[in-house]
Amino acid sequence: MSKQRLIIIGNGMVGHHLVEQLVERNATERYDIVVFGEERHRAYDRVHLSEYFGGRDAHSLAMCDADFYAANGIELRLDECVTRIDRDDSRVVTPQGEYPYDSLVLATGSYPFVPPITGAVAGQPNRLVYRTLDDLDQIRDAAGGAKRGVVVGGGLLGLEAANALKSLGLEAHVVEFAPRLMPVQLDEQGGEALRTKIEELGVGVHLNRATTEIVAGGAFRYRMNFKDGEHLETDLIVFSAGIRPQDALARECKLEIGERGGIVVDDQCRTSDPEIFAIGECALWSNRIFGLVAPGYTMARNVADSLCCNEGDEEPAFSGADMSTKLKLLGVDVGSIGDAHAATEGARSYRYSDESEGVYRRLVVSKDGKKAIGAVLVGDNSLYDTLLQYAQNGIDLPADPASLILPSVEGAPTLGADALPDSASICSCHNVTKGAICAAIDAGASDLASVKGDTKASTGCGGCAALLKSVVDSELEARGVEVDQSICEHFAHTRQELYSIVRVEGIKTFSELIAKHGSSQSHGLDSSSAPRLGCDICKPAVASILASCFNEPITDAAHVPLQDTNDTFMANMQKNGTYSVVPRVPGGEITPDKLLVLGQVAQKYNLYTKVTGGQRIDLFGAHLEDLPNIWGELLEAGFETGHAYAKSLRTVKSCVGSTWCRYGVQDSVGMAIQLEDRYKGLRSPHKLKLAVSGCTRECAEAQSKDVGVIATENGWNLYVCGNGGMRPRHAELLATDLDDETLIRYIDRFLMFYVRTADRLQRTSVWRENLEGGLDYIRDVVCNDSLGLGEELEQQMQVVIDNYECEWANAISDPEKLKRFRSFVNDARPDPDIIMTSERGQLRPA
Repeated sequence: MSKQRLIIIGNGMVGHHLVEQLVERNATERYDIVVFGEERHRAYDRVHLSEYFGGRDAHSLAMCDADFYAANGIELRLDECVTRIDRDDSRVVTPQGEYPYDSLVLATGSYPFVPPITGAVAGQPNRLVYRTLDDLDQIRDAAGGAKRGVVVGGGLLGLEAANALKSLGLEAHVVEFAPRLMPVQLDEQGGEALRTKIEELGVGVHLNRATTEIVAGGAFRYRMNFKDGEHLETDLIVFSAGIRPQDALARECKLEIGERGGIVVDDQCRTSDPEIFAIGECALWSNRIFGLVAPGYTMARNVADSLCCNEGDEEPAFSGADMSTKLKLLGVDVGSIGDAHAATEGARSYRYSDESEGVYRRLVVSKDGKKAIGAVLVGDNSLYDTLLQYAQNGIDLPADPASLILPSVEGAPTLGADALPDSASICSCHNVTKGAICAAIDAGASDLASVKGDTKASTGCGGCAALLKSVVDSELEARGVEVDQSICEHFAHTRQELYSIVRVEGIKTFSELIAKHGSSQSHGLDSSSAPRLGCDICKPAVASILASCFNEPITDAAHVPLQDTNDTFMANMQKNGTYSVVPRVPGGEITPDKLLVLGQVAQKYNLYTKVTGGQRIDLFGAHLEDLPNIWGELLEAGFETGHAYAKSLRTVKSCVGSTWCRYGVQDSVGMAIQLEDRYKGLRSPHKLKLAVSGCTRECAEAQSKDVGVIATENGWNLYVCGNGGMRPRHAELLATDLDDETLIRYIDRFLMFYVRTADRLQRTSVWRENLEGGLDYIRDVVCNDSLGLGEELEQQMQVVIDNYECEWANAISDPEKLKRFRSFVNDARPDPDIIMTSERGQLRPA
């Protein structure tokens, strides 16, 4: 029997997903498939489009390998626009030819809506859009020589576009017609919380603004005049004021179109012509357009089933989609679930707001208070997965629903993976339920990677990764399967086990460790050809372990290949390829002479200077080849490396304490310097920050640090396991009224116990949360020596202290090591692509 011809118009994410589903169902045995893509690039990931300005290109964003279509017998015709559909003759027309079809799928997506504003000229810097890679190229070109950029539209894509402008070094502004940002997803308070966070990041936000015209500017290229009489000048304007369905082809061939646009489809995604389907953002189902990728994927799966079903089989029905979404916009967490606006009759809300931390949470519950029906999260998405499962699966709420959104308290209800029903949606992109994951495990999938491969869960946006791992681990353990906690494919050991192996056997090199304990099973190799080079996971982890155990110089030839870029060059690489240099300033105390030296070095090498939150001075913009000379001058003045590039002790912050302050009861500066000098160079699973406050007024913010010390009339109170960052956490009180000697002994034990037992890249707060027994267990080990390890932990710390050596000094003392500090192996000149500009009297990346 001859094959039928199936044509798919559109090679975006949804169109490509349809192809994947057809391949999975062996549809090529039934159809000759031809795919038309209007763009010159094969399908790419629009969800992560903003990463294009962070170094990713069309190839890395592509949804498949270059040979995927040909390898599966599918004809992909890129850069070929379908101009007409002839329904009478069942053919599509392009400038290159005419192609007959038996079945046709429209996956034409949408286009950016640009309001009809006087003066906005298509293709010019005053009328750019943010939709395709070519659009982003135009934005990048327009940003050349520009200082300010404006995005019209404060929705999801608008904020993504603002982030893109910031990444290009522009002063970014957002103009929104509505009274709040993301008006579809957020309520009034959520929008206000988001506005505050975004303004703190340096993005201007202008609400309730309607642009009436764009004219020539004064200090900038253009001036945007607003309806209320205000105006804003800018060098370029990006419109992201919403999308419209790309339905022009369907209109021209007389398919049914919705009143406000969109190709009308039924529950099987069929248009008014039974041989033509429409999926994704061009399709209007039940008078709704779905602007997220997950509903489009569901449509694609249903159409693939319909195209592949046999006569008499029941076709699947599309029944709508959940529009809940979890995002990170300009680094700010935003979550919206279900009925976020409490539009359901009788709905009630619980709200939590912490303006100091920029966190807002709203839980919307049913009239009887028993079910969650919606939620809004701004500033912290850690509760998103839990709230989503309550809302999607109708799980009964706890007696006090507010406890679900309040800060962590003892006895707060939790929703473990084992409490989720089989119908719970784990991955919305690929519509993977907990039941599907269980089925994959029952069919033989024995680890996270194989579950991903079988179900495609967490291979879309990746937002469900943590929940997926939790479900997989829980289900494997329930079946009596030992969950593989291997650090990577090269070692069948956890970080903690590798640490013990290194210490017990005295192993001092990566090559020796992988030769004796490396795994080659996943490669099918014999031990002699095992992957001796390791990977980006195990190499830095082992480097950290070796440094924690023996504190040998990381600059030695055996250790250099293990390091990431920052550790390799002992400075933090910045966005333009230059480096920042941070000398150690123990306790924040510095002499005038040393301050002068820092100024002289910064002036000599044209460095941007910034006082950090950890009471140090950061020197930005150093060229690679200048690093050794900068270090040399700083070392000569008495400075040493501040380890700002390392997973190690960064700073010990302090107030002025009893030396100067009338409230101080202990010498906080002296103690901070003593602690910083003691623990400098200690390599650990994650960075470490300490602080010492001279009284309970807590000016050094010690309770937000991994180790916090607060003076009392009787000595020192010791706090542990706090941190700032994306998930701030208060430290907890471990011990009170300690003398100096006991305080240091307890910190020795605590830090070394953490180094010894934590997972890779695990902060002390997360380590504490994962320890069975929590703080009480830590107190028993550290203060009560319940494991009998106290003396051993102290001795291990002493080994690190005794073997400390400034890594900068070590590097510049060896001519061989200095050879690394060149931009080009065969040319001593600096990198010509590093271009700087001036701002507020200092240099910054152009």
